[in-house]
Amino acid sequence: MADVIRRAEYFKVQVPDRPGHVARLLGVLREANVYVRAFYAFPRNRRTQVDFMPEDPAWFKQVASQAKWKVQGPKTCFLVDGEDRVGALADVTAKLGAAKINITAINALAAGKGRFGALVWVKPGAVEKAAKVLEVG
Repeated sequence: MADVIRRAEYFKVQVPDRPGHVARLLGVLREANVYVRAFYAFPRNRRTQVDFMPEDPAWFKQVASQAKWKVQGPKTCFLVDGEDRVGALADVTAKLGAAKINITAINALAAGKGRFGALVWVKPGAVEKAAKVLEVG
């Protein structure tokens, strides 16, 4: 089975870098039935940046607005989904490298049952070129 690579809109929310803040965000989304394909949280400038990749960006924005979150975005990243194997991301990273597209960040994991997933970020000015190189519609 071939890997599936698609664009995903993501939104940034910054919260204090203290216990419980990310859990509160996720709780709000759960209560509003917002399906999040992926999210990534990491420390940034003494705060925590949380990137959300919702299935329905419009619904996410509505819920975030009602919760009075300061949201940045949408921005674009790529979601990679495929059969887990040795070197699963080697082709993706090689294609981007050959096209001289720098990967800003990448996060990947084995998802179990022989599957893997990854989030790939490139600079905003490189999104269209990366989509073409990765054959994303």
